[in-house]
Amino acid sequence: MVRAWYMNREEGDQRKEHQCDPPRPVTLDYLQKLGVLYFEIPVNEDGYYDKEKLQKIRDDRGYNYEDVVDCSPTTLPNYDDKLKSFFREHLHADEEIRYCVAGSGYFDVRAENDEWIRIEVVPGDMIIIPAGIYHRFTLDEKNYIKALRFFCGDPVWTPVNRPADDHAARVDYLRKFQSA
Repeated sequence: MVRAWYMNREEGDQRKEHQCDPPRPVTLDYLQKLGVLYFEIPVNEDGYYDKEKLQKIRDDRGYNYEDVVDCSPTTLPNYDDKLKSFFREHLHADEEIRYCVAGSGYFDVRAENDEWIRIEVVPGDMIIIPAGIYHRFTLDEKNYIKALRFFCGDPVWTPVNRPADDHAARVDYLRKFQSA
């Protein structure tokens, strides 16, 4: 089951948990009010998962393109630069869909009060970040994640860095989810 919490405001290694003291957990219900969706599709120690359950989600949501991202210092060209770009606060015009099959990492999303919420993803976690929400991604201290990425139509991963409050996806996001 996914874990999520409000982040502290400490600077430092982005790959650390950055839990508040005392911790301030965030529920799946609250994430859903922000438009963030979560599905659990367990992965066993051999890397197998329920392909039928995954296909049903893909069919229901119209995801017809899939690829794999394997992110570590040894598997991702220009690793340091890529990790910096993933962690720059941005939004997308389309959903960002990731299903973690190995390793782990963090997606951070902005709450209505502009605080960061950190969402940990581990094998079996599928997260859907809505179009228009400010967010970012980083690995944790293990420095490795392997995830399936899904798209509707041709894959587009164009980040729009903050500020982008006039971007159509942001305007639409605020209209749908501003009362979270």
